[in-house]
Amino acid sequence: MVAEKTLDTLDLDLPGKFSGKVREGWPLNDGRRLLLTTDRLSVLDKVVGIVQYKGQILNQLAGWWFSHTEDIIDNHLLSLPDPNVALVKDCTPLPVEVIMRSRLTGSTSTSILPRYLAGERQLYGYTLPDDLTPHGLLPEFLLTPTTKEQDGGHDMPITSEEIVAKEIVSADVWEKVEKAAHLLFQRGVETAAAAGYVLADTKYEFGISPEGDVLLIDEIHTPDSSRYWLKSSLEERLAQGLEPESFDKEPIRLSFRAIGYSGDGPVPALDPVVWEQTSQRYITLYEGITGQRFVPGSVPLKERITKTLQPFMEPN
Repeated sequence: MVAEKTLDTLDLDLPGKFSGKVREGWPLNDGRRLLLTTDRLSVLDKVVGIVQYKGQILNQLAGWWFSHTEDIIDNHLLSLPDPNVALVKDCTPLPVEVIMRSRLTGSTSTSILPRYLAGERQLYGYTLPDDLTPHGLLPEFLLTPTTKEQDGGHDMPITSEEIVAKEIVSADVWEKVEKAAHLLFQRGVETAAAAGYVLADTKYEFGISPEGDVLLIDEIHTPDSSRYWLKSSLEERLAQGLEPESFDKEPIRLSFRAIGYSGDGPVPALDPVVWEQTSQRYITLYEGITGQRFVPGSVPLKERITKTLQPFMEPN
């Protein structure tokens, strides 16, 4: 893959750089922050490869969703100065991740399907019935939070009651988070269905603004933070015992599982076609959800982004 057409990282003449698995950020001196979305793809708790156009798609799709959910809760987005960059309010993230689920699915340690198949019925404070099927509908939308572990630790399941009782988040703030999460997910499920997709689950992050308001932050309803399945083929595939047709990063996770890789040791190579198909899935989903044609930003990416962000690097 041509390096000029993909973005793995970027160095700017700005202090305080933060680098996560996918995003890099720089705090500005006026209560704002620049967030850069790279083309890195993370599964199994580590970066495993680069997907062309992924960063732009995630950034612009999150921007679309932020603008289409402002009536539910305010968010941190101020503008998109570049296809890969968001200018946001610099918020203090809450120390929990908020996962909403409509389907009995997943393959990670915090997912409900593996635990359900192992016989557990008490999950995240809910009691699940015995007659659920893999990838099938849950009795209701479930809010299943996890902790945010630092330094490479694994996030751990936690209940809403524990979050409040342990004073991880105050009761009044958590009440706002719970209400917003359910309304956001309902909007997401309905919008996805209208575009021909099933939104099986998603992750939200919330933060506190400098003014003390609860805001939706990070990203929303992207194929990195959500499971999207093709609606038209779902029931037939489930009837045949097949996995749903995913338009997210789950096929990458399954490709590694197929060759026996679970995240330990060096990352093995996958067929280049797998990465190309992932890029195309992200484009297809973006266009289906937004109703807009995906237009790649100009290349070389690093030169374009650096030039666009030059005003933020100049003294006021």
